[in-house]
Amino acid sequence: MKVWHFSEMAYPQAWDTGYEMGTFRVNVPNSHYDPKLGADIYHRHYDEFQLCDELGINIMLNEHHSTLTCLNPAITVSASILARITKNVRLLLLGNPIANRPDPVRVAEEMAMIDVISHGRLEMGLVKGAPYEIAPANMNPVRLMDRFWEAHDLILKAMSTHDGPFSWESEHYHYRQVNIWPRPWQSPHPPVWITALSPHSGRAIAERRHVAAALLSGGIASGMFNAYRERAAEQGWAAPNDRFAYCALVGVGNTEEEGRRRADKVAGYVRTSPIVAEPFKNPPGYNPTPVNVAALKTGPTQSVARVQTKDGRTVDPTKATVQEFMDARTVFAGTPDQVFEQIKTFNQEVGGFGNLIIMGQGGTLSYDETRANLQLFADEVMPRLGDLKMPENPYGEQAERNASAAQ
Repeated sequence: MKVWHFSEMAYPQAWDTGYEMGTFRVNVPNSHYDPKLGADIYHRHYDEFQLCDELGINIMLNEHHSTLTCLNPAITVSASILARITKNVRLLLLGNPIANRPDPVRVAEEMAMIDVISHGRLEMGLVKGAPYEIAPANMNPVRLMDRFWEAHDLILKAMSTHDGPFSWESEHYHYRQVNIWPRPWQSPHPPVWITALSPHSGRAIAERRHVAAALLSGGIASGMFNAYRERAAEQGWAAPNDRFAYCALVGVGNTEEEGRRRADKVAGYVRTSPIVAEPFKNPPGYNPTPVNVAALKTGPTQSVARVQTKDGRTVDPTKATVQEFMDARTVFAGTPDQVFEQIKTFNQEVGGFGNLIIMGQGGTLSYDETRANLQLFADEVMPRLGDLKMPENPYGEQAERNASAAQ
């Protein structure tokens, strides 16, 4: 199992303003941002990522816009810095909301350049993007996934075409000459990751054999992972566990109390991230009709909480305790032994996954405590993850039968 560290580079110094306004995204004036303090925050996080390079923990980055919860609005800028100042670990950009960007070819160029600078250490995440990203991008939420898959196809073709310019004409994108320089280090292109929650999305990602990543979703991941495995089997191949990733918040301590205390501070990210002004939560056309119908049937809490505890209780992340987050399997916390056992149990629950993304920093967890959290995880938990017994793929025999039938 590969391990990745993720932090959104939050700005908790303005969170009181977010609570007062009832939103942490889109419309909080940037007068509440101090560039001098912001510079310190960036350098602090880049130092933590350099520690990951020393510890052998891979790095994940994402981007958000107009928000107090994430100061990384240009994922390629941070990735370019890390491509130069790290030497060993892989760099996962999860993600790049390509349906909200008007120029997919520019995305291909940026990704290729980072891949070359890093000597082929890039993992390329292409994501739909959150609903509250629609307004800052000034994009139309209707048919967002159509734009997403067209941009996806164009980016991969731009990266893998080496015999001169090609033209591209589709519903949303029109180019006469596509011929990116530089081309990526990895051939035909860096590995692709896509975030997902629903079984429908899992099947679509399986058709392209990309990595499917479930973020802070608890047992919901199981349905998406199994849909991926089933679709892979229908196509005649057995999806290995390295096609699946799961992200959780992690707090590790020398005592259970210390680990839970660290996790409680990291969870500040999850408690603030969903607080969004009503007009930006679900723009018309962003979600398919069945999703909106299901949300209405579930009740108003569904607009905030998307995970449940194993026994079926709905957890409101804006108010949840560490124990409730642990019950929802969005937090692994405690001593190294306890954290390992929690990961081991969840790995069995969802049928196995080969990539664990830990949010080892978040909320108000300090620099010193973040370093201690990452160090203890790397020393006491990570070495054991390589020996985790993975569940057997229930669709393995079906994949063999379908592959034989296709020959």
